[in-house]
Amino acid sequence: MNTNNSLSQDPDFDVLIQGGTVIDGTRAPRYRADIGIKADKIIAIGNLEHASGSYSIDAWNKIVAPGFVDVHNHSDSWLLNTPNFISKTSQGFTTEVIMADGISYAPVDRCTAEDWIYYLQSLDGLFPEEYTGWESLHEYMSLIDGKNVQNVMTHLPYANLRSMACGFGRQRVDDFQMKQICCEVIKGMEAGAVGISTGLDYIAQCFSTTEEIVEACQAMSKYDGLYVSHVRYKKTLIPAIKEAVEIGKRAGVKVHISHLKGQHPGQAEEALEYIDKIARHEVDISFDVYPYQPGSTMLHFLLPYEVWEAGPRQAVEKLKQPELQQRFRYGLDNYLLDISAIQIAWVRSENNKHHQGKSLSQYVEESGLSQEEALVNLLIEEEMAVLLVFNMGDDRLVDPVLQHDLYMMGTDGIYMEGGIIHPRQFGSAPRLLGPCVRDHHLFSLEDAVYKLSGAAAHRFGLGKRSQLKEGYFADVVVFDPLTVQDHATYQDPQQFSSGIKNVISNGTPIVQDNVPLTIETETLPGRYLKYQPK
Repeated sequence: MNTNNSLSQDPDFDVLIQGGTVIDGTRAPRYRADIGIKADKIIAIGNLEHASGSYSIDAWNKIVAPGFVDVHNHSDSWLLNTPNFISKTSQGFTTEVIMADGISYAPVDRCTAEDWIYYLQSLDGLFPEEYTGWESLHEYMSLIDGKNVQNVMTHLPYANLRSMACGFGRQRVDDFQMKQICCEVIKGMEAGAVGISTGLDYIAQCFSTTEEIVEACQAMSKYDGLYVSHVRYKKTLIPAIKEAVEIGKRAGVKVHISHLKGQHPGQAEEALEYIDKIARHEVDISFDVYPYQPGSTMLHFLLPYEVWEAGPRQAVEKLKQPELQQRFRYGLDNYLLDISAIQIAWVRSENNKHHQGKSLSQYVEESGLSQEEALVNLLIEEEMAVLLVFNMGDDRLVDPVLQHDLYMMGTDGIYMEGGIIHPRQFGSAPRLLGPCVRDHHLFSLEDAVYKLSGAAAHRFGLGKRSQLKEGYFADVVVFDPLTVQDHATYQDPQQFSSGIKNVISNGTPIVQDNVPLTIETETLPGRYLKYQPK
């Protein structure tokens, strides 16, 4: 592909993409057309053979697609501090929906801000010295607006609301506290959030009852908000999904399940059968997942919930209690985890960096201690900031979920500089476009593009984005359907994919062949997008 600057004195377009095959993000059949862009909009699609552009792209034998949308990720701090988050933009992602799993950096108050930054170090990567005093959702998102090349939309993280109202403990939310939570829900929706996110296996919200979440969701129902949930997977899959459906029914809101997949052969199919036969007839439902079976999360995810009752900054002291360590041992035994297949992906301190890439079993064996003693010591040394990759299960187990008509892309990507992180952070979109289409024949390329763009644009209220139509915002990806391929592996995850040639955000070229392009403006093209329900 040749990309060059036109010598025309008065070009017809700011960006001109010629010779490509358009897949427009609606599942419609591909067709041959050129695309002309002025400012931030697509203004012409058709035969533009004799037109000129200030910036021209030769897309011969390439696919021209809408910018991709990642509806579930942990890019929260990276989008705040990294103008071009190349591990994501190099895959074609022009829009990210942040603050997933009910946990993030906003809203906070003076009593909770430090706790959230401490808790999220091994997930979202913000360090205490980077906190500048924001509190509201609007304040946080305004810090990203125009300071990043990607568009950003947000959920309203429920644990943040709960911790501001009643702390991090397991107490029942009283009427006064529930009123505060509902007022914060309204403020968040007014600020443009897509809806409430929960992570019911995580801090604070793990103590929430179904009734409590129903009441919070009722507060957003008049905004047509979306209830987006990491369901109670520890409760087992079908009961966890059923609770989400019950919440949606009782609150009168749409439901979206985060990173839906089974843990053993047949479980995903069982969940999809329930969704098809029952759930989708009771509630408006959808789901996301990344195209890999193994997962990744923080080591402290495996701890008993009482470690968090006094808040994240008190967790280390709680961990030192012998009775809690014993309960941790019960949990490790009851999860039936193969710790030889769980890898240390990242740790906070330089002293323990040499353990990155080791399995937990190798780490425990080298320590000479019991499982619970070794892992508790690691958490204490790292101030709870340890990231894991659960390298278990055949990637093909997730295929039925990827094929389903209610599926859309959520990478669940977690980035840590220098970490042996999950390859989904670098390879999710190219894997869906390449191997899933070419090698495994799971769906057509039109379907793959839709799952990456149009499906999310419709579900998450992106308005005139992530479809290629005249008058729509010019978020565009040009890729080679024959060579698009992920190269990130579990052993060497920070590897760029191939085949994604050009990425454009709001009419501005931002990536060419994995290289961020220089943008000569003070304001970057990415925008804070506010939810636009149908």
